[in-house]
Amino acid sequence: MTMTNPNDDMLDDLFAQARSTSPVPSDALMARVIGDADAVQPRAVATPVARPGLMMRMLDTIGGWPAVSGLAVATVAGIWVGVAPPASVQDVTAAMMGDEVSINLFATDLMIDAGAFGDG
Repeated sequence: MTMTNPNDDMLDDLFAQARSTSPVPSDALMARVIGDADAVQPRAVATPVARPGLMMRMLDTIGGWPAVSGLAVATVAGIWVGVAPPASVQDVTAAMMGDEVSINLFATDLMIDAGAFGDG
């Protein structure tokens, strides 16, 4: 024999009805939950601005890349004129400086074997 209680049938009906409906939270509850979640989120830390290095500061002092490119062109042109000067530059240099002078750095009259420090 089984015993049935009418209250159990009512509870079963109540639970079945509760299972059939899906619970939907109210908008006010969702707003509070989202507000609390935003409050505990970590804030983004601002990254410090990196200080430019020594070379970049010197480059900015000169005037940037356009100025450096001008200096590089002037350097290359100066080396070119110094290594292979045009004939007109050689004539002007000879007129200003005069004749060529050569100096012997290893003069033999100052050497010890020439007798400067010898006995005698």
